[in-house]
Amino acid sequence: MTVDTSSQQPPRLRLPLQGETPSAEVTAEVSAALDELRQFVRALGSVLVCYSGGIDSALMLAVAHEQLGPRAVGMTAVSPSLAPAERQAACEVAARIGARHELVDSHEMQRPAYVANGPDRCFHCKTELYEIAAIKREQWGLSAIVNGTNADDLGDYRPGLQAATNAQVTSPLLQLGIGKERVRQLAKLMGITIWAKPASACLSSRIPYGTEVTVERLSQIARLESILRDLGLSQVRVRWHDTIARIEVGADELPRLCSEPLRQRVVDAGREVGFRFVTVDLAGYRTGSHNEVLKGRSLPVIG
Repeated sequence: MTVDTSSQQPPRLRLPLQGETPSAEVTAEVSAALDELRQFVRALGSVLVCYSGGIDSALMLAVAHEQLGPRAVGMTAVSPSLAPAERQAACEVAARIGARHELVDSHEMQRPAYVANGPDRCFHCKTELYEIAAIKREQWGLSAIVNGTNADDLGDYRPGLQAATNAQVTSPLLQLGIGKERVRQLAKLMGITIWAKPASACLSSRIPYGTEVTVERLSQIARLESILRDLGLSQVRVRWHDTIARIEVGADELPRLCSEPLRQRVVDAGREVGFRFVTVDLAGYRTGSHNEVLKGRSLPVIG
């Protein structure tokens, strides 16, 4: 379906022109990296951007829209693993960029290997995504499919990278050696308001490997995370362990989380959504903490 933003008319991003002198705090290196990314995307001719609403894919959508205009389309796959708040935020950012943005239904829950939630779950999810993208790319008359994978993504266990390789998806940030910090610098230079947005993986990543992914469990996680953010916690993960919620927050937020009155509010919220025990991980938030049970989890550079 097409996102109708005509009635909202949100403010458009003011994207700097090619060759425009950046502000004083922006280094020549960052400006040069943006020009290189622009050239890379422009050379593709037309693109479908697999757009999740995170900063990596938002940067790709902004650059693609700037360089290719109507020949760039952002596509967001909608399924139970996408938190409602993330879906809404993705729509708002795409509207501010001014890009065409399409929401499509994704059916990874119909794939037994995905539901089984083995260490390769992400491979099956991304395979579903890229199969949909291939159909839509042809339907919309576009030349290439691109994603927001960046160079730092090679440092964790990410089987979805193999799915991208299998589907011949282009990863401009990865191919240009652009990591997360540089992504944020480029996004800030382009005026993308979410340039500092914390990373946000799909909700299925909160469920331990070998534990079945269900709509009910995903909904339970989404509800509690939404409440915790409403309570003012910014970097939050709710790790699902049957009757136990293991909450990760940034190390700087741990003292506040464990202090009254927030502590009791969090306990009450956890029980409200169906957890019997509400715990806090004292190691704090870190990406891919469920991967810590795996050996040799880092992937080699693909391709």
